[in-house]
Parts: sequence; structure tokens; C-alpha cells
Amino acid sequence: MVDVQPPPFRTLDDFLLGSARFSVPDVRNLDRWNNRIINNLLYYQSNYFAFAVAFLVVVGYFQPLQLILGATVVILLFLGFVWAAENKAVIRRFRRNHPSLSVSAILGSSYLLLSVLGGVAVFLFGIAFPILMILIHASVRLRSLKNKLENKLESIGLKRTPMGLILEALGQEQEAGS
Repeated sequence: MVDVQPPPFRTLDDFLLGSARFSVPDVRNLDRWNNRIINNLLYYQSNYFAFAVAFLVVVGYFQPLQLILGATVVILLFLGFVWAAENKAVIRRFRRNHPSLSVSAILGSSYLLLSVLGGVAVFLFGIAFPILMILIHASVRLRSLKNKLENKLESIGLKRTPMGLILEALGQEQEAGS
């Protein structure tokens, strides 16, 4: 964890405005779409983390206890999933072969548990909505040459970033930078 370096924030112009290029992904080519998402998650991770934190602060202002409960449930389920994937070959294969289903299973389990505990609205608006917005942006944002170069540095191990560690925990490290 010592060699983890947070990447720089990308300009608003690069992230959303002027020079940003967007296109609907080709849903018939899931490998290419998955590559686009992973590489955009790596390149824009500081912007995504800032967006998620800002959204969590707003929701936390209105419902602090429910947000803490929701965040605790999601984190514990995520850590439990990572632990199970490291110790059970069946779950490891599932995680590697079906990354979107793995994330959906974590979020679905969190939703079910929080519905029992009563924090569904806070979960949906405070946790699931920012994740959905991040995944939509990562899906439709086309990659630039600078984006591809940064992703290559991450994939060959010259740079370690927080998002790279999260993707590695979800079994997506081999695809980053492709």
C-alpha cells in the first residue's frame, strides 16, 4: 500500500465539457465495452472519487446515521465477497468471468440487507446512484491518447492507484490497460 499514488484530477474540460467525446458503447462487443469502462475508471478515478464523496456528503448531511449504516453494509459485503473470492475457486471464476454480475450481486445483497434494516432510500440515493452515474460516464466517454498512455503505465505496474486496487480486488486487473 506504500507505493499507491493517487492520480491527478482531470480538468472539467477533459472530463465533461469541450474536449470530452462521448459515444454510446457497442453492446454487441462486451469485451471492448468492459475495456472502455475499466480504462476510464482508472483514468478519471480522482474525479469519480470526488463526485462520489461530494454526493455522500450531501446525503450524509440529511441522513447521517442511515448513510453510515448503508456504507458499513456495502463495505462489509464487498470485503466478504473479496475474501470469499480469494478462498473459493468457484467464486473466483465467477468474479473473473462475470464482473458486472459480481458488482450487481454486492449491490443487490446490500439493498436486501438494508431493506430489512430500513435504509433503502439512503442506499439508493447515497451509494447506488453515484456508482450508477460513474459507470454511465465510464461507459460513454471515449478514450484519448493521454488516457491510453496513463492506463498503460498502470497496467505494467509503474503506477499503483486506488482504483487499480479496487479493480484488482474485483478480478479485473488483467484487463486494465488493454
